[in-house]
Amino acid sequence: MQPAASSPAPAIDAPGFSTSRFRAEREGDWIAFDKLLTKLEKKGAKGLGSDELLQLPLLYRATLSSLSIARATSLDKAMLDHLEALSMRGYFLVYGVRESRMSRLARFLRYDWPAAVRAVWKETLVIALVMLLGVLTSWSLVAGNPEWYYNFVQEELSGGRDPRASVEFLRSTLGHGGEDGEAQSGLHVFATYLFTHNSRVSIMSFALGFAFAVPTMMLEYYQGISLGAMLAVFAGKGLGVDFGGWLFIHGTTELFAAVLSGAAGLRIGTAVVFPGARTRLQAASDAGRTAGKVMVGVILMLLVAGLLEGFGRQLITGTAMRYGIGTLMLSFWLAYYYIPRREDVA
Repeated sequence: MQPAASSPAPAIDAPGFSTSRFRAEREGDWIAFDKLLTKLEKKGAKGLGSDELLQLPLLYRATLSSLSIARATSLDKAMLDHLEALSMRGYFLVYGVRESRMSRLARFLRYDWPAAVRAVWKETLVIALVMLLGVLTSWSLVAGNPEWYYNFVQEELSGGRDPRASVEFLRSTLGHGGEDGEAQSGLHVFATYLFTHNSRVSIMSFALGFAFAVPTMMLEYYQGISLGAMLAVFAGKGLGVDFGGWLFIHGTTELFAAVLSGAAGLRIGTAVVFPGARTRLQAASDAGRTAGKVMVGVILMLLVAGLLEGFGRQLITGTAMRYGIGTLMLSFWLAYYYIPRREDVA
């Protein structure tokens, strides 16, 4: 007798799970969380009510839970991407440190900019010496042979302020001791040229730092040439102190900015030449972060110098007062940069 065929074992029902059902059950939390995050982005925490602040971490955890289930059950990719983006956005807004633009600007002015300048103090000394060498070179050449002056200062910019000018004429160009308005205007043209020239050279000194810092050193040396030649002319007529006051009121800020721009370029150039254990690209990138902060500050210093050149020097004609303001500005920059400060810990 043939045995009867055994009946098949009953199938075990797996728990039913569908994407549409999962979405229907939880999508309300996602939408509510997204709305709260949008409100938080636009108005900040102060724009949320007490109930909304209490809901925020609960909805964040609910979204993370949904993301965990979505990853485990391999739901559709679009939903998975949406939950990942929402969770990451929620993390940065709920737990991340949020700082306003004004707070970031204040931090830069108070800590980041001075710290970057202190970091390039060696380069700053080198560039200052290079610029001083340019001033001394042209000064000594013009003092020894006045004909050298015409090689350093363009004739259309000198406006008669050359070795052949009289003491009275040169004094009148400094804003005191004479009534020659045309002469004063001529020196203002030279001042504008000097400011524009120094600003342009400062930016180029930084931009060309990557070329092993050679163009930077040459530009900073050249930056002192025209200044030294003009100083030699006035000093030769016994007006060196007066010319120094005319320049000092804004020059301490403007030339300091020029030195810092050269220091920033030199920092990048030396990093390329001597990268150490890093690649040259990585070394230049690291140096560029510090140099970039210095250059943002240089732009601000040039703006201050422009205001001093445009208004302060025209309104203040006393030599002693000009030296006083220039010394005050130099003291301010030195204190601002080089007096160390400890950053507040939040």
